[in-house]
Amino acid sequence: MTPTPQALARLAALALALLATPALAEPARVRVETGALAGEAKDGVGVWRNIPYAAAPTGDRRWAPPARAAGWTGERDATKTGPSCVQKMNTDGTPNGGGANGPMSEDCLQLNVFAPAKARKAPVMVWIHGGSHREGAGWIYDGSAFARQGIVVVTINYRLGPLGYFAHPALTAAARKDESLANYGLMDQIAALQWVKRNIEAFGGDPRQVTVFGESAGGMSTLALLATPSAKGLYARAIVQSGGGWFPPTTLAAKAQASEEALAAMGHAKASAADLRALPAESLIKGVGGSFGPFPDGRLLKETPSQAFAAGRAADVPLIIGWNSGEDSLMGPWRPEMIRAVPEGAREVYTSPAARGDEALARAVFTDRAMGAPARWIARQAASGAPAWLYHFSYVGTRFQPFTDRAAHAAEIQYVFQYWGRRTPMSAVSEEDKAMATLMNGCWATFAKTGRPDCPTGQAWPAYSKAQDTLLEFGRDTGLRTGFQSGRLDFQETRTLSGLALP
Repeated sequence: MTPTPQALARLAALALALLATPALAEPARVRVETGALAGEAKDGVGVWRNIPYAAAPTGDRRWAPPARAAGWTGERDATKTGPSCVQKMNTDGTPNGGGANGPMSEDCLQLNVFAPAKARKAPVMVWIHGGSHREGAGWIYDGSAFARQGIVVVTINYRLGPLGYFAHPALTAAARKDESLANYGLMDQIAALQWVKRNIEAFGGDPRQVTVFGESAGGMSTLALLATPSAKGLYARAIVQSGGGWFPPTTLAAKAQASEEALAAMGHAKASAADLRALPAESLIKGVGGSFGPFPDGRLLKETPSQAFAAGRAADVPLIIGWNSGEDSLMGPWRPEMIRAVPEGAREVYTSPAARGDEALARAVFTDRAMGAPARWIARQAASGAPAWLYHFSYVGTRFQPFTDRAAHAAEIQYVFQYWGRRTPMSAVSEEDKAMATLMNGCWATFAKTGRPDCPTGQAWPAYSKAQDTLLEFGRDTGLRTGFQSGRLDFQETRTLSGLALP
C-alpha cells in the first residue's frame, strides 16, 4: 500500500522530532578516580548522580572520619538519585522540612555533578544544603541553570543529626590521639571538597576556581569551613545564604556530656563505642535531641567561626553573605509567650514593628538577631581582606504576595538556582518571579566566574565597607541601600557580641 501524503508528513515530522530529541539514551561518560561513570545529557548539560565521594560510614566507620571511596569495575550507572542520609522523614512520603523524602541510608556519602557540555577549565560551585543539620539532601537541588552559564555544579550529602555531630566519652576514648572528633558532617564536607579537587577536571571543572556556597545549615557550614585550617585551599570563594554568623562558644566536653545523658535516657548508660555503633540509626535520630552543627572540638575546628573572623584567622577569600526579610518563619506559629524573648530596650529601637504589635516586634527582633546583624558583622570583619558583598532578600513570589509581605527563610533558593523544585508548578511562577531568578542566578554565576558579583541591575554592587555600610536588596524594587536598618542591627551587636567570647 502506498502511504498517503498525510502519513508521509507524519512520518517526516516524527523523524525530525527524534533527531531533535536530546540523546538521553547516550550516556555522558567520564572516568573518576574510582571508576567509570555513565550519566545523562540533556539540553547541553551533563548530569551524574549518586557518585560516592567517601566510603560508607557504617559499622566501625560510624562516627569516624570519612575514608576514600572504594573503586568499582565496569561502568557505574549515574543516572539515578541516591539515598538521603538518615533523618526523620514524613510518614506520608511528602518532603520533610529539608525537602527530602524517599530512601535513606547511612551509606549516603555521595554527590551529584551538573556540567556544561564540552566544559574545559570551567568554574565550579559546591552546594551544601540546609535543614538544621538534621534534614535535607544534595539530590534535591538542580544545578542545570548554572551549568548553562558555563559552571560545573556539585551538590553533596553529609551526615546529619547525631550521626553527623556527636560527641561521647566512649568514642573519644576509642579514637586515635590525632583523630578528629564529633564534627563528622563537617569532615564529610571537607572530604567532598577534596574529592572535587582530585576529580572535577574529569567533568571540565577547574579545581582552582571552586566556590563553596550554602543556605541555613549549609551557610553555617560554609562559615565553619572558612574557620577550619585544614579546609583552606579547597575553595577560592564563598557564599553564605541565611547562615547567621554568631556562634555561641561551646566545648567538646559539654557536647559529650549532653550526648552521654541522651544515651542514658535511652537506656544505654556506660555504653562502649562498639555498643553505640551497633544501635539502629533510626533510634539515634529519634532519641538524641538538642542542636546539631559544627562546634570547636579542639582538633579539626579549634574555634567558632565568630572567633576566627574576629581574630582575622578565617580564610581570606571573596565572600557574599546575606539574609531574608522573613527569617522569622523559623519561629513557627505565633505564641504570645514568644514576646518574652524580646530584650529590654527593643521597643525604643524597633518603633515601626512595635507599633504593629507584639508579634511583629518579636519577629523583627528574631530576624535581626539570628541572621541580619550576624551577616552584616561577618561582612564587616571580612572586608579588611578580600572583598565581601552584603545582600538582603525581600522579594516575595507572586503566588505568596496575597498572604505575606516578607521573604521566608530559604525563599531565595529557587531564585539562586533558577529552579522551582518539585513543589512549585510552573503555572504558579510569574514573569516577575522569572526575572528575579535570572537576576540572582546571574549574580551568583558571575561571582563564581570572576570573584565579583557583576549583576545586571544597572548599577554596580559595591563591596561592603563599614564606612559606607551599603548592601544590595533583592526585592520588588531591587537596588542599593545604605545604612539599612543600622539602628536595629547595632542594637543586636551591642547585646550579643559580648557573649561570644571574642578575642
